[in-house]
Amino acid sequence: MIRTICLCVGLWMIAVCLAGSLLAQAAPQPAAPTTPVATTPSEGSNTDSENAPTAESGTRKVREDHTIRIGAGDLLHITVYGAPDLATEARVSGAGTITMPLIGSVHVAGLSNDQAEQLIANRLRDGGLIRDPQVSVFEKEYASGGIAVMGEVQKPGIYNLFGERRLLDAISAAGGTTSRAGRAVTITHSSQPDKPIIVDLDYMHPYESPAGNVEVFLGDTVVVSRAGVVYVVGAVARPAGFVMENNEKLTVLQAVALAGGTKSTSSLKGAKILRRTPSGGIEEIPIPLNKILEAKAEDSYLKAEDVLFIPTSPGKVAAITTAQAAVAVATSLAIYRP
Repeated sequence: MIRTICLCVGLWMIAVCLAGSLLAQAAPQPAAPTTPVATTPSEGSNTDSENAPTAESGTRKVREDHTIRIGAGDLLHITVYGAPDLATEARVSGAGTITMPLIGSVHVAGLSNDQAEQLIANRLRDGGLIRDPQVSVFEKEYASGGIAVMGEVQKPGIYNLFGERRLLDAISAAGGTTSRAGRAVTITHSSQPDKPIIVDLDYMHPYESPAGNVEVFLGDTVVVSRAGVVYVVGAVARPAGFVMENNEKLTVLQAVALAGGTKSTSSLKGAKILRRTPSGGIEEIPIPLNKILEAKAEDSYLKAEDVLFIPTSPGKVAAITTAQAAVAVATSLAIYRP
């Protein structure tokens, strides 16, 4: 009897263990921590990252805005690989078209070279003329897409500068600047004619300040400003005209210093500024240069195209002439003494 009871208890314990094992297997297991994996969006997916602007896309957009476009009057050289009879040199008409063998008139004005190549290739393919045409379009002459360089340059005109070009390249093509050139240069892009850019260009150290040597594109207009000039004449060491960089302020003392100072025969009380009036006349403005030099009067500012005139004092000239004559006589007596 006891043996039977023990056997039953043992069987019952085995059944409990088996049931617990089955329940444990059926229960959901906790998810193991996983490391997130970066996935690449499919080509057809539309994600925010694809729409987010990047530095590269921004640069590409600027490039597209300044893409060279074919215009009326441009001379194109067109070749088709493997078909020398189709080689053509054609000037774009006023209507924006060219004429090619076999396909006739093609409208290319406003297109880039790549777009024109694709258009001609499609016409050849669709007409059943060439199965896989390889077309090349090269602009030999630009009639409307050069860079116009004007203002204070040696040779104002329109220059075709291909490839990546900068402001100094355009100015150099125009022969460089004149002696009257100012530092302010205005650049107007053809794609944004209402938003001109003013650049402060340092001619003395152009490559030490690359921010001013900006990139220019075909169709741009570059205007080099004219700097103001102040003239100092009369009894000074070096009468000349002096450029006011960017039309900056220049005082009477600074102008006299640039002219090498006054002469011993100058009349400091008679100095005056000759300034042109809006009506075309000349206004004389007395300047107490003697008091300005002694710091007893305020220094005056000059304007562009002013003439600072410092006259000669007749009394000083006579006195100096008499003194020089006396020195000459004394020297003569010293040399020829009996």
